Amino acid sequence: MKCGDKWDIAVCSWSFQRNVGEIAAAMKEMGVEHIHLALAPALADNGRDYLAEVKKQDWKITATMLSFDYEDYSTLETIKTTGGITPDDKWESSRALFERAVGLTVELGVPYITFHVGFLNHHDKAYAEKFYFRVRTLAEIARAAGVMFLLETGQETADDLLVFIETLAHPNVGLNFDPANLILYNTDEPLGAIRKLAKYVRHVHIKDAVRTKVKGEWGSEVPWGDGDVNPFVFLNELAAAGYTGAISVEREAGSQRTKDIALAVRRLRAY
Repeated sequence: MKCGDKWDIAVCSWSFQRNVGEIAAAMKEMGVEHIHLALAPALADNGRDYLAEVKKQDWKITATMLSFDYEDYSTLETIKTTGGITPDDKWESSRALFERAVGLTVELGVPYITFHVGFLNHHDKAYAEKFYFRVRTLAEIARAAGVMFLLETGQETADDLLVFIETLAHPNVGLNFDPANLILYNTDEPLGAIRKLAKYVRHVHIKDAVRTKVKGEWGSEVPWGDGDVNPFVFLNELAAAGYTGAISVEREAGSQRTKDIALAVRRLRAY
């Protein structure tokens, strides 16, 4: 059975760095109709125009994605302190933005909303309790609207994330699994991680990377199939776990993103 028969192959809208019409044209050329949709343009001042363009497309949106303009990905240390819902002085505004994003997710008829909540650390009790409270708060906002909240993997080991999600024990919280993030952050190994976390995974990113050789520095993102993820074995693990959701190609580096996305789609279909 081919990859496209097992899972819906999608693309991440933000990866293209293009407008809605250009994204639609690229997707049509690739023969892809599923998309993981960024909400940042919809939350901007002219957001209704963006939404109107999105609604004109014959897209099947697998999930929406929220990001925050204060996040600083310059280094591993800057994103550790600025990522997601970590900054205390941004909590109230980020909570309000999440509530708006959930409303848009409902408007678009999408079942999941995803984003990086930030670095999870259950060893620091006060820090952990802050995160438990904030994630529960967001999960309840999403639950009340009929949307499931998915945390994206990356900044912590699979074991630490497992402790967090099982201690949280909230039925409306799942995972968006990104194998490359575990390599980029140099936190874990994707194959072992998916085995541990599979029962909580509701959405998957297709992204590849090469691990850094310098402690404290980012790894390097590369086209799907050219890095350390070991893509065919990873897909086999997904299949063995009984995963039935979407697999969405994400490309956040390089100068030819559309070509790299198309390459990933072709490689997935060859699986």
